[in-house]
Amino acid sequence: MALLRRRRNPEGRMSLGDHLRELRRRLVIAAVAVALGSVVGWLQYDWLLTTLTEPLRVVSHQRAGSLVGINFGGVTSAFSIKLKVSMFVGVLLASPVWLFELWAFIVPGLTRREKRTAVGFISAAVPLFLGGCYLAHWALPKAVEVLLGFTPTGAVNLTNASDYLTFVIRFILAFGLAFLLPVLLVALNVAHVLPAHVMLKGWRPAVMLIFVFAAMMTPTPDAWTMIALAMPMVGLYFGAYGVALLLDRRRARHEPEWTHVADDEASSL
Repeated sequence: MALLRRRRNPEGRMSLGDHLRELRRRLVIAAVAVALGSVVGWLQYDWLLTTLTEPLRVVSHQRAGSLVGINFGGVTSAFSIKLKVSMFVGVLLASPVWLFELWAFIVPGLTRREKRTAVGFISAAVPLFLGGCYLAHWALPKAVEVLLGFTPTGAVNLTNASDYLTFVIRFILAFGLAFLLPVLLVALNVAHVLPAHVMLKGWRPAVMLIFVFAAMMTPTPDAWTMIALAMPMVGLYFGAYGVALLLDRRRARHEPEWTHVADDEASSL
């Protein structure tokens, strides 16, 4: 389809209608992938619910005499929660598809070289996204323990199942999306928007913004959960800088010498 569009329009321009049709097509593909992944989540729901509520059982065991758990309030709540968890699993399993569709929509009419670059970005984005989700799953018990630690001894804390699972899903997705930071930075560098020297020059405000973001996305009052998200993001930021530096050096070797002359200087031309 991209080849046909390139033949009809060598400049690769698209009208508003073409953009909307392209967006609809890619949204349908991503939605179908999420739906198929949701089927897997629906079939594995019992195991998933047991895994996601394990931190509550641990806290209940640690706080002897306190009743801690989730409460399904309402006739339809059990069904809606099963549907929500299934769709969450669908988003995770379909991440290679919707990440590629997102990239392909942003950069339409890819050439062969650009397609290889896109595959490279997706190959990096998917493990980073899933790695962030895994880190969130690892940090979740500590976050739940801290939050439930404010419950008085002997009191009952039956959390609404929908509220608890919404918190868990947002917590995991926040970590996963945060780990896509280096992919975004390298993409901006490839698009000649963010040179490596600018990334290095602005590392101090970038680190500060990363910690602010981590504090906002981790709703626990302890610093441990914030650091668990912020420190990997800082490492990924400098990793993205290293990749951008290599890309800038490779581009500099292939660019003519006159492109590096200042505007107020005479070039060899």
